[in-house]
Amino acid sequence: MATSRFLRFALPLQVAAVCYRRRGSFLEFLLVNTNGGGKWTFPKGAPEPNMSHSQAAEQEALEEAGVRGHIEPRHFHLYLHSKGVFWKPPGVREFVVKAFLMEVEQSEPSHEPERNPTWFSPEEARRTLAKGREVKYAKEMQVVIDRAVEHLDAIKHVPAR
Repeated sequence: MATSRFLRFALPLQVAAVCYRRRGSFLEFLLVNTNGGGKWTFPKGAPEPNMSHSQAAEQEALEEAGVRGHIEPRHFHLYLHSKGVFWKPPGVREFVVKAFLMEVEQSEPSHEPERNPTWFSPEEARRTLAKGREVKYAKEMQVVIDRAVEHLDAIKHVPAR
């Protein structure tokens, strides 16, 4: 009974591929336009029942951004995301998003060309993700970039075994 009561109030889940590449000592992040085209985001969508969450995020990266690569099997961060506007039904809906790091190894034309996949430096990505969002959600998106950079810097400094 407690479980069903909890699920009634749980936020829906999405999965995101936080796609990156290294250019010498610099990192770049790949962002895509939202469906409406007014904002930028990470390739993301609902988890698929026949896939792990990382596989579903990897599939979103291919569909929305046309990229393939190595995705980490475990998420590195959770963040809140919103869709919709309060004056239009069904209003603003919040989602919990599991973010997975994916190092891009190859790209092809996106299955959704209107997504306009574009590479950004970490600072440009932080600014771009904040544009057009309420402060709460802008900060959530910016923290994803911060955590990704921290995580990738830590990996880079771990000696190979």
